[in-house]
Amino acid sequence: MKASIHRDGCIGCTLCATVCPEVFFMADDGKAAVSQTPVPEALLASVQNARTQCPVSVIDVEE
Repeated sequence: MKASIHRDGCIGCTLCATVCPEVFFMADDGKAAVSQTPVPEALLASVQNARTQCPVSVIDVEE
């Protein structure tokens, strides 16, 4: 599975990095980024949770 963030739309709320720190982190510019690709199967639920909760819907998940 691959996770990605449309960084131009990210508002830097930190929610994804809080929900799934194994995959998402806050970059130096204050926007979220992906640290792990491909995403391990064990983290699928956590990544999907972050995607669902993102207030600006900038997280994509491809299997």
